[in-house]
Amino acid sequence: MEVDLLSFLLSVVFVSLSGVMMPGPVFAVTVAKGYRSKVAGVLIALGHGAIEFPLMFLIYFGFTQFFTSTVRRIIGFIGGLILLYMGLQMFKTVKNPTDGVTEESKHGSFVAGLLTTCTNPYFFLWWITVGATLIMNSMIFGFLGFLMLATAHWLCDLSWDSFVGFMVFKSKSFWNKKVRQIVFGFCFVTLICFGVWFIISALL
Repeated sequence: MEVDLLSFLLSVVFVSLSGVMMPGPVFAVTVAKGYRSKVAGVLIALGHGAIEFPLMFLIYFGFTQFFTSTVRRIIGFIGGLILLYMGLQMFKTVKNPTDGVTEESKHGSFVAGLLTTCTNPYFFLWWITVGATLIMNSMIFGFLGFLMLATAHWLCDLSWDSFVGFMVFKSKSFWNKKVRQIVFGFCFVTLICFGVWFIISALL
């Protein structure tokens, strides 16, 4: 069973990283917040986990019926509006990337991770499809298997977000104004595009 469990956990890491490393709202805010704090990625991952862990437990105990199409549409619409707001705030940084470049507050990074997670309907969709399958497979190894799945998945989030945030923070001294505008412009476009996409998807 130990070999089977190890193989299962390796598959969890592989599947998790394939989703974690895809550019999206969380990645965009990790880059933006990482510019101001080397621990921003850690705090964003903690905010992400504050939504993800309860969701994993809900799925494990069979509450997937709560995440109906209507609920996902509501989340998508409200989430889209929030991302548009965050994108517009980011636009101010694009215009003046050196303004207000002070150390990022821990509260801000944590909330950014929490907001970009709970307002993403595709995050919930991933968990009630792909994630739910992983959770069902973990039940073969009992509750301990589920806990190991949850921990392994979140550690993938933590590792990637921490790496991105830390690398942005350490490399920022080599950025000129043009590079900063390009990076923050990417974050702005990412948030706006996902915001519009979420809203349109919710209305269709």
